[in-house]
Amino acid sequence: MSLLRLDAVTTYYGDIRILDGVSLEVGEGELVCLLGGNASGKSTTLKTVLGVVQPRAGRVEFAGRDVTSEPTSRRIELGMAIVPENRRLFAPLTVEENLELGAYLRDGGIDDAREEVFGLFPRLRERRTQLAGTLSGGEQQMVAMGRALMSQPRLLLMDEPSMGLAPTLVRQNFEIIRRVNDAGVAVLVVEQNANMSLRIADRGYVLQTGSIVLADSADSLLESEELKRAYLGA
Repeated sequence: MSLLRLDAVTTYYGDIRILDGVSLEVGEGELVCLLGGNASGKSTTLKTVLGVVQPRAGRVEFAGRDVTSEPTSRRIELGMAIVPENRRLFAPLTVEENLELGAYLRDGGIDDAREEVFGLFPRLRERRTQLAGTLSGGEQQMVAMGRALMSQPRLLLMDEPSMGLAPTLVRQNFEIIRRVNDAGVAVLVVEQNANMSLRIADRGYVLQTGSIVLADSADSLLESEELKRAYLGA
């Protein structure tokens, strides 16, 4: 069953078409990656999923409901959460305070949600009273992921999770994404790092100049010469 579905979505910024008939879906409990280079339309796709940008044509469905015209706040209430590019933490607040901001729509259960996050990220328990702005890049990424998970979402959206991280931290980060998915949370990862993303994903899409040019299982895409040509723009 599809949890998220984009059907022939076309999105403009002013008179400039950014997405051209994009169709994709993420099933319940599935881990899907959306790959593409700079200016391919990846970030606009995420903004359209979240309702930050409204499509000029097409349809966005979430949990069996047409949310094309719904505001971002409603989509979050329905079970979306995002780990944004560059993390965007509140640097003057502590780790714990940043985490609690992710649970602002929850009616109780914050302590349980926090313990689940600390279970995934034991380092954050040690740093719970430390200011977020003083953490390392890897620790800040943990906080950003933990903050999103505090709402106990059905769908976690990850925007360029490898950006700015050392290779060792990238591997660790993707291992944690896989663990989150194994716990039953559907994940859509938007990334340039095709190799790492496909190694944890169930399926993948390749976006080029606003259009989906490839869609297949992750294993098939890893072996695809067509992926290399499309991804490199050759």
